[in-house]
Amino acid sequence: MTQRILVVDDEAKIRMTVRGYLEADGFEVIEATDGPAGLKAALAHRPDLVVLDVMLPGMDGLQVLRHLRESSQVPVVLLTARAEEIDRLIGFTAGSDDYVTKPFSPRELALRVRAILRRTESGGPEPDTALRFDGLTIDPATRTVLLDEDTPVELSALDFDLLVALARSPGRVFTRRGLLAEVWGADFFGDERVIDVHVRTLRKALNDDAGAPRFVGTVRTVGYRFVGTPL
Repeated sequence: MTQRILVVDDEAKIRMTVRGYLEADGFEVIEATDGPAGLKAALAHRPDLVVLDVMLPGMDGLQVLRHLRESSQVPVVLLTARAEEIDRLIGFTAGSDDYVTKPFSPRELALRVRAILRRTESGGPEPDTALRFDGLTIDPATRTVLLDEDTPVELSALDFDLLVALARSPGRVFTRRGLLAEVWGADFFGDERVIDVHVRTLRKALNDDAGAPRFVGTVRTVGYRFVGTPL
């Protein structure tokens, strides 16, 4: 079955270019030109993935994402004008699976879309026994996370996969490129800073302090490691 991609952007040239590359890759593409229309299209047409501009008329992309996450876990790639902007905004907004900064390569965007869908289809990490740590339980089989035994943690699919990749090897230092290969796939093309963005959202969801982490620690100039205490 042909996979359907929703592209939400108010710039006709961007929509046309992205549509051309995605259709050349075999996707069906539908379009929306503002936030309310994008949200309506996402709920009505149930696309396999949404490419969503941050700066949209009527309702910005982050508002669309928040509303969408109330009823759907469809993968979302955000388009933004500046990396600094997305670093700041996504830290307070859980739910996007990737981001691309403008100006961007349409070929790179298409590759990212393909990689995310391939990961989604495979279900992420293989089911396994629950991973138990002091204050944290991760169950890959049910894709659930409990904080302090009784508080469910809501994570995007990608943030969950990132947490599992780290927690399966406590103490191991992962480079950013290593985490990209582990979670996004070896064919990921793009900025390694996407890892830093998702670590921020993961820490926020886990109430983890970067300065004194319970779970995800930073290894300066290298990457990250899981520092939770196994039970």
